[in-house]
Amino acid sequence: MNKLSLAKRVMILNGLCEGVSMRSISRMADVSINTVTKLLEDAGETCLALHDELVRGVESRRIQCDEIWSFCYAKAKNVASAKAAPGGAGDVWTWTALDADTKLMVSYFVGDRSGQSAAYLADDLRARVASDRVQLTTDSHNAYLGAIEDAFGADADYATIQKIYKTDPAAARGRYSPPICTGVKKQVVEGDPDPAHVSTSYVERSNLSIRMQNRRFTRLTNAFSKKFENHVHALALYFMFYNFVRVHKTLRMSPAMAAGVSQTLWTMEDIAERIEARRPKAALGKRGPRGPYKKAVKA
Repeated sequence: MNKLSLAKRVMILNGLCEGVSMRSISRMADVSINTVTKLLEDAGETCLALHDELVRGVESRRIQCDEIWSFCYAKAKNVASAKAAPGGAGDVWTWTALDADTKLMVSYFVGDRSGQSAAYLADDLRARVASDRVQLTTDSHNAYLGAIEDAFGADADYATIQKIYKTDPAAARGRYSPPICTGVKKQVVEGDPDPAHVSTSYVERSNLSIRMQNRRFTRLTNAFSKKFENHVHALALYFMFYNFVRVHKTLRMSPAMAAGVSQTLWTMEDIAERIEARRPKAALGKRGPRGPYKKAVKA
């Protein structure tokens, strides 16, 4: 059977984490789009398992949470009229919880913008944080209130921050970027949070990195996700890359090293080798006759 070399697998994985589209990667690496898709699927499953295993017992003092929008197959308003829309089509929200000191992405969840998704994030975050007490900051989205109360109870200093924007109806027509922020409103929900650290600036900057380094988040293109599962896989790979492989310019080390989750700086070769080691042994043996080539696999 044909097998990609480690160097080519690393090349494909790096491209996926640096904002290159899957079809561009297939041309650059001279491989089938199906090969790129299969490697993304394997990488996503492996990185989901690695994050679940390694990001535990995090000594966090300040956590910032936010959610970033994208869509799968079609925007929510167009799903009803879309042709053969798959399950998971429509708006997709990525919920994130970032350590403000180490910049570690402690927890994330991909779903809708409901209270149930907020509960998944809050419960997962609580299971990964080892600190007795942590300060949490979110925006004013109501879904966070019940979710954090259920997950942390009185064991967190929790505050929300609401941005106030300038209203200009004349300028708003045809505007693509948001209006000018003229102020913020901070509100204590639980405990005694430090007002100086009631902020979502770091996690919002992380949202920019997500959008910059994931081609499927690029607006006004056709690079958006066509399958919900691949959207999750791409994010799982990116967060593993962000936490363990990429050197943070301010910290001069990876967020995982800054948080004490890892003692060494990982490379993409390490992730590629973990992907290979995770494959079932049966898949490494002899294969049967090759089936028909799939020419139109949606990525």
